[in-house]
Amino acid sequence: MRRLLHVIKSAVKAILTGDLPLARFWNIRRKISSSNRFTRRIYSFLYARYLTVHNASIPIETRIASCPKFPHGISGIFISMGAEIGRDCTIFHQVTIGSNTLEGSKNQGAPVIGDNVFIGCGAKIIGGVHVGSNVCIGANCVVTCDVPDNCTVVMPAPRIIEHHRNNPPVFLP
Repeated sequence: MRRLLHVIKSAVKAILTGDLPLARFWNIRRKISSSNRFTRRIYSFLYARYLTVHNASIPIETRIASCPKFPHGISGIFISMGAEIGRDCTIFHQVTIGSNTLEGSKNQGAPVIGDNVFIGCGAKIIGGVHVGSNVCIGANCVVTCDVPDNCTVVMPAPRIIEHHRNNPPVFLP
């Protein structure tokens, strides 16, 4: 009991200061399924607090096969409750893996992501899509359809809009 209190105290201090290593964060996530009700509540609080501090949302109901790699931490990452993520995935910052809950829409449901998937910063994977294994999703891509195994998803080239006047464009609020 004394050891448990020490671990909880150090975890609370680390979470409140934002110094909790990601590996300890995943250990806390695993321990939420503890049989001890008191321990489960403490770890649930610590988990929720860590996500709040880092402006992230990764519900405990999300099925994650193995701890994903977060090269830039979990800041700004949103993963939907029904999503499934495979093994050895790399997820960069500001990624959304979200459900489509609109009645009658084409891709209703949550994404299923295969093994060894690389998701670039700012990417959005929305709806009941299946992303295959060994897939690279480029930065700021919006994925709303299925992606087969061993593919790369990129956005089209940027458009250049030419202005035929000497004054720079004025942007009004």
